[in-house]
Amino acid sequence: MEWRRSGKGRGYDQNPKTKTEEGTVWTATTHAITAIIGSGVLALPWSVAQMGWIFGPLALIGCAYVTYFTAVLLTDCYRTPDPVHGKRNHTYMDVVRSILGPKDVVICGIAQYILLWGVMIGYTITTATSIMKVVRTDCYHYKGHDAKCNTSGTLYMVLFGIVEIVLSQFPSLEKITLISVVAAIMSFAYSFIGLGLVAAKFASHGSPQGTILGVQIGADGISASTKIWQSLQALGNIAFAYTYSMLLIEIQDTLKPSPPENKTLKRASLYGIGVTTIFYVSIGCVGYAAFGNDAPGNLLTGFYEPFWLVDLGNIAVLIHLVGAYQLYGQPIYAKYETWLSNKWPESPFIHKVYKLPLPFTKGKSFNFTMCKLVLRTAFVVLTTLISLMLPFFNAILGLLGSVAFWPLTVYYPVTMYITQASIKRKEARWWGLQALNCGALFVSLLAAVGSVAGMAQQLKHVTMLKTEL
Repeated sequence: MEWRRSGKGRGYDQNPKTKTEEGTVWTATTHAITAIIGSGVLALPWSVAQMGWIFGPLALIGCAYVTYFTAVLLTDCYRTPDPVHGKRNHTYMDVVRSILGPKDVVICGIAQYILLWGVMIGYTITTATSIMKVVRTDCYHYKGHDAKCNTSGTLYMVLFGIVEIVLSQFPSLEKITLISVVAAIMSFAYSFIGLGLVAAKFASHGSPQGTILGVQIGADGISASTKIWQSLQALGNIAFAYTYSMLLIEIQDTLKPSPPENKTLKRASLYGIGVTTIFYVSIGCVGYAAFGNDAPGNLLTGFYEPFWLVDLGNIAVLIHLVGAYQLYGQPIYAKYETWLSNKWPESPFIHKVYKLPLPFTKGKSFNFTMCKLVLRTAFVVLTTLISLMLPFFNAILGLLGSVAFWPLTVYYPVTMYITQASIKRKEARWWGLQALNCGALFVSLLAAVGSVAGMAQQLKHVTMLKTEL
């Protein structure tokens, strides 16, 4: 889910006379695939392992279907009040405001920004894990697998935070377009490397590993409660991997008005989610077949040879997350800085621009305000500290998936479609959509409980501010 369209301000020119819509079903399909595939793919074999050969694949396919179905509903809400001839809404929040009103915008905004911040925390943890894996893999390769190659990720999280402090000083998303493109390329690189590694491992022993119900109580050294919490985390991980709705409206905003954008994006969503599902089921199931119930929480941490390919995969994760971190951080910066600017329009701390000449350039300078320098730095530092205290890859992904799945993927698309299509209460369609709504809420609550419980269990066995592999 690391795609953004470059443009003006928050990503788009709001003047319809200057805005260009040249997108087709194929460009939208490409954007959809890029938007969905991200670091969540690394947790899929572990997620399938927690639920086994029956419920694991069913969860992958079920989340895909729900994602597609609600995407179809959301595409009809892009224009209001008529899905073909109505007014354009350029972002997800614009659609919520136009159909449901300002109160829902506040609630939706809270859910969105919690998710954005949570992803930044998750990316900090994942980056440290990837760097530790590179160090450990190289240590084993050159010193042998009997060598003591334990490594700590604390330093790597701090270094990653320092890099993000520097990148956070870029004015807006439009200034980091190249980073966004590189991030998307890297996400495909490590995904295919991971798929290749698990396919080779599976081929090496020929028969599929794993059990019908996944990780076994007692036999695999876990208790009944741990089995339950990890299975619920796995649901959240899968839901996180399919997160798409937040970017759907922005993708739709790139399309030509003829044929109608909603028809084009329905086809693109079918193709994009279909391709992604095939890929996810392949990597999840082949990964489980290769590792069995011992599938690692992060796919790339389960390999040591060929060391150069494992290193390439983890370096691709690192490069991807360096850029993707800012794609999630910049909207948060923009939101609170806009609020501060309107609240204190005369404050020098917020508005006075300082210029720092850049060496070896022709008159160029780095422009900043004390507000951006201090608050963005403080925000990244706080994010890094939380990551150091909660270094749990799968539990964090599960919690993020639970936060995003019900409100952003199901509740708002369903509620807005009911309003937009004027579906009357208690008619058949209304009951069906509300059943989906309630079911998704139940799954999200279970995933959230499982993830929090999993973190509570793991906190008993870790040292705060110390991450090890």
